[in-house]
Amino acid sequence: MNKVLLGSLSAVSLAVAASAQAKDEVFVGHLADLSGPTAFVGKYYADGVRDSLAYINKNGGIDGTTVNFETIDYAYKVPQAIGAYKKWKSRKKMVAMQGWGTADTEALISFAAKDKIPVYSASYSGHLTDPMGKNPHTKKPAPYNFFYGASYSDACRALVKWAADDWKMKGKKGQPKFTHIGANHPFPNAPKKACAEYATELGFNVMPPVVVSMKPGDFKAQCLTLKNSKTNYGYIGNLGGSVLSLIKSCKTVKTDIQFMSNIWGGDKEIFNAIGSGVKDYVFPTMTPFWSDDVEGMKLVHKVSLQSDKSGKKQRTHHYVRGVCSAFYMKEAMEWAKKNGGITGANIKKGMYAVKNWEPKGLEGACMPATWTNDDHRGINTVNIYKGNYENGEVKIDKVSEVTLERRDDWLGY
Repeated sequence: MNKVLLGSLSAVSLAVAASAQAKDEVFVGHLADLSGPTAFVGKYYADGVRDSLAYINKNGGIDGTTVNFETIDYAYKVPQAIGAYKKWKSRKKMVAMQGWGTADTEALISFAAKDKIPVYSASYSGHLTDPMGKNPHTKKPAPYNFFYGASYSDACRALVKWAADDWKMKGKKGQPKFTHIGANHPFPNAPKKACAEYATELGFNVMPPVVVSMKPGDFKAQCLTLKNSKTNYGYIGNLGGSVLSLIKSCKTVKTDIQFMSNIWGGDKEIFNAIGSGVKDYVFPTMTPFWSDDVEGMKLVHKVSLQSDKSGKKQRTHHYVRGVCSAFYMKEAMEWAKKNGGITGANIKKGMYAVKNWEPKGLEGACMPATWTNDDHRGINTVNIYKGNYENGEVKIDKVSEVTLERRDDWLGY
């Protein structure tokens, strides 16, 4: 009888211990493109997220709560992204998700809102910034969508603002011509209409968009179109191998154009791959670069050791944004734990708890951000850099910093 009683007590003790342990763990899903058309930059951002979550767990988790996470390579395919989300929600009781692309993130807006699961995407689509659906341009209200950085629309607006100033500074006369260049896909298209409207507002003659595949190819025909239209400033909405092909094709047919790109289309990796074709290539950033002497980059370098024990890897600015995204989520989770528990609804509330917010230890690495319950434009300041390939080396210089108005007609657009 004593043995039976002791055995029963042991079973109860184990069940209680298991229950307690379960309460000390939350699950976060992580979608990444490691093999699809955006893997060129997707792998860097994914490493930033994964390394951050590993670092967070090694250093106490969320005030003692472990972040259990799983990375799924969905290869930039929307059905796979939706399938992963549903699996995590039903089987893993997911409380938040680190996401990736525009098409999949926008497809998941209604799921996230209904399930009350915050999605921290690497898509910076302006459509995700209107949580209440106040703007008639907004496709769907996105109350549970967050991202670190300026929206694609705002970054493009900042670029055309820079271009307008550049045109005047160079003493050019007449109306400059602006063209959107990119695939007919939700990612390149996200800022197309909004940016064209602002370019028109600033006095540009907006030319018909030039469609360029997300896949590498021979784009000499598109470059000749740009050349014949006498486009002065071209916004590139693609990334990776597509950008490489475009720059080389335009160099071949001697297209004289000032290229500007989205945040994923400009980094040292692509500049090194292109080589001598990189000349005054303008692109936005939301973080310092790996070797910049900024206090917050010390923590980024520590995070990097999770997957690079040597500490010798030179990470891109895409990696740093992945770190920022994970740490904003971490601190929102910490707020949630102190204010009712780590649930999706409480994590969302935690995103509104701090103004001009830089995660602890990442000061200077992540720009100050403010999210409110009716405006998810966390950041409206855009740093603009110019890349050149000179004597076998990439040279990157900051050329401007543009702070945009928080115009009501730009919310969700």
